[in-house]
Amino acid sequence: MANHEIGIQLLPDEYWWGGRVADGTSMPFGKSLFHIDLAADSGANQASPLLISSKGRFIWSEEPFVFQMDGERLQVESEHGPLIVGEGHESLKGAYLYASRTYFPPVPSIPEPLLFTAPQYNLWIELLYEPTQEKVLQYARDVLANGMPPGVIMIDDNWHEPYGTWMFHSGRFPKPEQMVEELHTLGFQVMLWVCPFISPDSITFRKLEPEGILLQDRDGKTAIRKWWNGHSAVLDCTNPLAVAWIQDQLDALRSDYGIDGFKLDAGDLEFYEPDDRSYLKTTPNGQSEAWARVGLKYPLNEYRACWKLAGQPLVQRLKDKQHKWEGNGLDCLIPDGLAQGLLGYAYTCPDMIGGGEFLSFSVEKLDSELFVRSAQCSALFPMMQFSAAPWRVLDSEHLRYCVEAAQLHASFGGEILELANQAAISGEPILRHMAYEFPEERLETALDQFMLGSSLLVAPVIVKGARARHVIFPTGTWVGDDGTIVSGPIKKEIEVPLGRLPYYRKQ
Repeated sequence: MANHEIGIQLLPDEYWWGGRVADGTSMPFGKSLFHIDLAADSGANQASPLLISSKGRFIWSEEPFVFQMDGERLQVESEHGPLIVGEGHESLKGAYLYASRTYFPPVPSIPEPLLFTAPQYNLWIELLYEPTQEKVLQYARDVLANGMPPGVIMIDDNWHEPYGTWMFHSGRFPKPEQMVEELHTLGFQVMLWVCPFISPDSITFRKLEPEGILLQDRDGKTAIRKWWNGHSAVLDCTNPLAVAWIQDQLDALRSDYGIDGFKLDAGDLEFYEPDDRSYLKTTPNGQSEAWARVGLKYPLNEYRACWKLAGQPLVQRLKDKQHKWEGNGLDCLIPDGLAQGLLGYAYTCPDMIGGGEFLSFSVEKLDSELFVRSAQCSALFPMMQFSAAPWRVLDSEHLRYCVEAAQLHASFGGEILELANQAAISGEPILRHMAYEFPEERLETALDQFMLGSSLLVAPVIVKGARARHVIFPTGTWVGDDGTIVSGPIKKEIEVPLGRLPYYRKQ
């Protein structure tokens, strides 16, 4: 049935997931008070108008809604579109698969395979707003010199002229085509950071404003929005001419310099207003979705903010985490990654190893153990991404453990790539909640371990100083990375020295 307000009494031992990836540590919902408006804030990460239950129920809408959980009842309301409720699908997996094939069926193609088979290297933490051609090349050479596999290298913010003028800055990148050629020779593919903003004091702005492809405010004037790098105009990506314009710029970078793909940043709800004037009347969520659709043209892509578009071949990175153990730190990687999968975002990437929030990351504050455990936690995600150079910030022992984590990811690359290809057909997550695979074993609240596909149980250490941890083994026989054999169901304490990432294969 479809309406604009739904109240559901929770069943005994019923748990729910969905809404915003950024709320992963609050999931599953069901035992405490929780309230969020998906039209107001996407939490700087992916969001989707979907809720799914461990008892095989779901709620879906094409538009954002408000939902509240009080421990006994789920209340959902929408001012923007009808709500659909479904039930009778038996389990979390059953509800997810029905919603997936009905409302966001997978597209039978995947992002660039190298994203899954090798680590990624984002230059943000190392270079911040001062990337140069030589610094980029030196980072790539250092990757190889330290025994790490080549992969995708991402040149982040400020490689370009003013925002919206997507041309290499001639002072910082005097010969970009030679740089890209050398990176390709070394085995890397090259991504560039872009965003939907146009610097208002640039020649590009003066050219685009009369063309009508920039977002307008309620008064019909070109909207100038404050974002983390100042004030800028914003592309109206509901306008096909705006999409054609930005894609023309990106296509030129590919053809002129051999660039392989793009990190398409921003697109957060906060940069749009409900009463903005756009080519197609839409919500801030609709503008976020429109910006994400721009990247569908490019198999090598990455997004951090996204509305809907589950099942599409878009890479979805977790939002920037802080360099700490708890509170938007390492503790969030697994819960948020699980939330991504249960919202239909199969092609997931954790945040940069050690944390991507540069204000909380410095050599003076560096926790080498945290850096290693972050690398290990990421190693058996569908993707892993380095940024701060481990060879610069770590001693030889901690560096060795990070190199081993990178090599481990590469050694699993074929298996991860096969899971990605399966996800493009089935819509299933690659990184899976324990309750998704084992619905009868009461694992809904397990947030510190996960399944990679249906057979590999991964149990990283996410607690400072821990050299042992408990692992919940479901029914079956499990063979560990250390050769041990465990018969489940059982909760068992295992030893986890600093150099170990525990994982177990179901036989």
